[in-house]
Amino acid sequence: MSKTFEHRLSDLIHEIKEIKKEIILDKLVRVDGAKGKINKWKTLGDKISSNWDSLSAVDEIAQQREKTE
Repeated sequence: MSKTFEHRLSDLIHEIKEIKKEIILDKLVRVDGAKGKINKWKTLGDKISSNWDSLSAVDEIAQQREKTE
């Protein structure tokens, strides 16, 4: 009878380890997806920066506020 309990316990431990592996792999997939999105935003930012004139965004906003005052 103790063998069946040991076998059940062994099975449970194995299942828990498998679940942990699945959770880790799921997190890795989500991290990779997030990294891809971050890289897309960085690329877009670089494209915008390359087309931007010498005036910074802060200076441009300040100029627009001066115009309205």
